[in-house]
Amino acid sequence: MAEVLTIEELRTRIDVIDEQLVRLLNVRVACAVEVGRLKHEAGLPIYQPERETQVLMRVRQSATELSGPLTAEAVVRIFERIIDEARRAEREASDRRDQLS
Repeated sequence: MAEVLTIEELRTRIDVIDEQLVRLLNVRVACAVEVGRLKHEAGLPIYQPERETQVLMRVRQSATELSGPLTAEAVVRIFERIIDEARRAEREASDRRDQLS
């Protein structure tokens, strides 16, 4: 028989998960910023739509296979926002590098 949790217990779980998500998102964006640094050194543009398409296709497939309460379309929308913020962080880091040059 499944354990019945209270609203407060569920909210505590959500708080823990939120903290984990924030940490993972920061790690993800730090990786993107490093990719941006390497792109900058190689003279490549920050915006690379083909890579974004690959990421969105992969997360759509993962969401479809998991078939959780979030639809694949919802997961794609979330990742579109994550990618937008990562691109913004890449540009800000690039601008800082340019100012130091």
